[in-house]
Amino acid sequence: MAETNTGIVQTEGLLYEYQSLENDGSTEAFTALRGIDISIDEGAFVAVLGHNGSGKSTLAKHLNALLMPTDGVVRVFGINTKEEGRLWDVRQNVGMVFQNPDNQIIATVVEEDVAFGPENLGVPTSEIQTRVTEALEAVGMTEYIQHAPHFLSGGQKQRVAIAGVLAMKPKCIVLDEPTAMLDPVGRRDVMETVKCLNREEGISVILITHYMDEAVQADRVIVMEEGAVVMDGAPKEIFDRIDELKAIGLDVPQVTEIAHRLRQKGAALPAGILTIEEMVGALCQLK
Repeated sequence: MAETNTGIVQTEGLLYEYQSLENDGSTEAFTALRGIDISIDEGAFVAVLGHNGSGKSTLAKHLNALLMPTDGVVRVFGINTKEEGRLWDVRQNVGMVFQNPDNQIIATVVEEDVAFGPENLGVPTSEIQTRVTEALEAVGMTEYIQHAPHFLSGGQKQRVAIAGVLAMKPKCIVLDEPTAMLDPVGRRDVMETVKCLNREEGISVILITHYMDEAVQADRVIVMEEGAVVMDGAPKEIFDRIDELKAIGLDVPQVTEIAHRLRQKGAALPAGILTIEEMVGALCQLK
């Protein structure tokens, strides 16, 4: 679904190709993104879904100018990411959080790690301490300020990594499968942090994920397949297209699947049930 050009992040005809090395030593061009046209509004919480190889992580790296389009345009807060002299501006506005927090945590004390980004930006020392405190408060990690990161749980490490990005004061955060390496408790904690940053701090969030229960918490879901956007809409709209999602190798939330099967058996349940609470409420309405 193409949008009007009013978003903080816009892609227009985004095409990305790279060279794949074959077993015989030759190279072959591979198209990872095919004509992506999206626009994301300020304050949005957008989930990007797709199975491995669908292009979702490649798209994420374009939003922070870690990759450059082969063709087409990516604009971040009005800045064309191909403008080499503006890359610093792009990365100040859009922070990236990756799958493995150990790859982003570099200091031996939590406080020092969160301070690393602002220090590199040349932020005054007095302001850095304020930013570190505020960032750790935002992710619920203030009590661990003097802890060694390697003693923290996976979920706690990821929250420290998010705090390190927050301390640089980005307007948008792109999270590339941030819970993929976490246990259920860590996943829940990180998702609660992400939702809080979006709803209470007003930070725009773009979440790359393959977990359906995370995607349903977003305001908008973009589904990718073979480098193209194949669905784009509100979670209730997207997850009501059960057969289409399964046809491209994706699932739906378990409660949505159960509601679908009950409707097939004649139960008068509404479409678009995404959570247990919604299911309980719908069942209570049945006579």
